[in-house]
Amino acid sequence: MPENSTASGWRLVLTLDRERRVIGGSAVELRLALRRGADLRIYSEFYHDEHIDPGSDNHDLIQESMDMRATYLVDERWAAGVLTLRQPVELPDRFGPKPSLSLFLYNEDGQQAIARPFLDGAPATGPFGPSPPADHSRMPKYRELDRWDDKTNAPSSNFIYEFETLKYFVREDWREVLHHAADGTALSGSIDALAEAFRRGAEFKIAIRGLCGDLAGGGALPHEVMIQLGSCYYYTQQKLFIAGAHPAPRICPQIPMCYASRGWDYTWLLPRTDGHVALLIYDPYTLIPRRAFGRFEMRWFCR
Repeated sequence: MPENSTASGWRLVLTLDRERRVIGGSAVELRLALRRGADLRIYSEFYHDEHIDPGSDNHDLIQESMDMRATYLVDERWAAGVLTLRQPVELPDRFGPKPSLSLFLYNEDGQQAIARPFLDGAPATGPFGPSPPADHSRMPKYRELDRWDDKTNAPSSNFIYEFETLKYFVREDWREVLHHAADGTALSGSIDALAEAFRRGAEFKIAIRGLCGDLAGGGALPHEVMIQLGSCYYYTQQKLFIAGAHPAPRICPQIPMCYASRGWDYTWLLPRTDGHVALLIYDPYTLIPRRAFGRFEMRWFCR
C-alpha cells in the first residue's frame, strides 16, 4: 500500500497507532477529501493468533486493506466509511459458516462496528434491543462497547480492536460537475457538463444530503452519504440524468457513527438530477423490501 501520492493515485491522509492516537496526517484532511468525493480504503495490521484464531501457534502478521464503498460525512466534522458487499471469511481458506453481509463500519477515530444481516433464510425471531456482551476473553485486544439484536436475523455490535496500525488512504480523481437542490435547481455546475462527461464514458458518484434522516426519528444531524453509481441513463430532450447506485447500508447519522437496534437498513437508490430518488429498502431483520421516494439535495461527481 503506498504511503503517499503515487502513480496508483492513492494518498495516505491519516494514520492511527494501536491506541488510536493520530501519528500522521489528520482527520480534517480525511474529511476534506471525502467531501470532494474521494474514494476511501482503510489499511490495518493484526496477528493471526490474536485476531483470526486465538491461541493458535501462528503468529504471522496479517496486513489488510478494505474498500469503503460508502462514506459518511456528518455535520461537516466527522467521517466514516462502510463496507457494503463483504461476505465473512475464515482466513486463510474459506468463507464463514453462515452466509451474511459483513457491514463493517470504521470511524475516523478508529472506533469500529459491524452489522451482519444473515442471507440463508433461517428463521430468527429473537427480541430487539440490547444484548448481553459476548465473551471475548481470548481476544484481549478486542473491546466490545455494546451489542444489539443478537437472536434476530441482523445482529450488530460496536467495538474497538487494537490494530497495530490503521491507515486511511484516499483517491481524489473525482470531479464535481453538478450540485442541485432537492427540487432540482442547479446550485453549481450544470446538467450539460454532466451529460458531456457521460458521453465521454465517465463513471459517476453521488453525494446525497440527508439520506438517513428518517432513521433518527427527527432531529437528525446534517449528513452526506457518498455512493458510487452503476447503470446510468440520460433523457436527451428532458435533460434528465438517472442512475442506479451501488447498494449500501443506511445508518442513523451520529458522532461517532455506530449501529443500534432498528437504526439501519440496506438500500438500493435510483437518483435523478431533478432531485427525485427512488429507494428500495431491505429490512435486515426480515429481508423483506419496501419502496420509498424522496427529494434530496445532491452532488454529482465524474471521473
